[in-house]
Amino acid sequence: MNSLLFNNWSRRRFLATLSAAGVAGLKPGISLAEPPPETTTLNILFDPVFPVLCYGPQYVATEMLKLEGFTEINYVPYIEDLGALDSRTLAAGNTDITTAWIPDLISTVDDGGPVVALSGMHTGCTEIFAHEGIRSIRDLKGKKFALSTPAGSAEHGWLSLLFAYIGLDPDNDIEWVEVPYEEWGDQLSAGKVDAVMLWPPDAQVFRNSKIGHVILDTGTDKPWRDYFCCAIGGNTDFIAKNPVAAKRAMRAILKATDLCALEPEIAARTVVENGFPTEYETALQVFSEVPYTLWRDIDPEDTLRFYSLRMHKLGLIKTTPEALVAKASDWRFLNELKRELKA
Repeated sequence: MNSLLFNNWSRRRFLATLSAAGVAGLKPGISLAEPPPETTTLNILFDPVFPVLCYGPQYVATEMLKLEGFTEINYVPYIEDLGALDSRTLAAGNTDITTAWIPDLISTVDDGGPVVALSGMHTGCTEIFAHEGIRSIRDLKGKKFALSTPAGSAEHGWLSLLFAYIGLDPDNDIEWVEVPYEEWGDQLSAGKVDAVMLWPPDAQVFRNSKIGHVILDTGTDKPWRDYFCCAIGGNTDFIAKNPVAAKRAMRAILKATDLCALEPEIAARTVVENGFPTEYETALQVFSEVPYTLWRDIDPEDTLRFYSLRMHKLGLIKTTPEALVAKASDWRFLNELKRELKA
């Protein structure tokens, strides 16, 4: 995939709509005090097979990235051999900056991958669906839980720490079943698996289609609602060589994050008209539900510490939480942009 998919909306139309919306803090323009980006090419992750719409701000940001001086914006797929893993693709150097799932970022850093968290993006994008016989997470003891990736993956790790948090033994109390993602709806409806974990837009599709019911919503249930699930991450080498470009890219994506929160209709129309594989109403529902406004308020370092502590306790990572937080975070640009992009 390349930037052509995201060029259907003209710059004039986008800026006219953005101006009409009157969104505070989103006015286009480049600071005259800043030098131009060291590179005008930017590679961002996008997987057309397993599209995650809560990452929407990085797709909405295309025109804002152009205003920051980027002339070639490429949306590239996952590296197939690495599976559907954001941070692994980032570590391999195929992407420069992208949204990443926190457990994936942590495990990648633990394995020595050159990636770093730059900012939180949002909380609460994942939901656990179960069939009608299961009313709570504790009811999953002895039940079948579908995974799209093998045990030991970031997906399995996140679920393991969640189950351990409420007192279940993820190794002995849960029967993990590897099932292709596209079969989850049929398998859950038929009772062949008891529960699945979903991300936008599929969580919204399942709810609207009444496939199972939600027994955990990380957007509303504690403690998960108080920590980022997804962050903006960067390839360490790219950040070191291109600090101006990294900050400019982050500014565009965070402005787009604000747009998703404050004007979800514009954001939904943008991703649909730019070719994202979803319906407008579904995109609008996602942008209206995901709490994007929290990127300013929640401390992303607390998130890294919260998850790394639990992953380390379960033996999912070898690095101590203190060392991992030091290796996996770079908040320089975020601290500057919080001051610049005050609402």
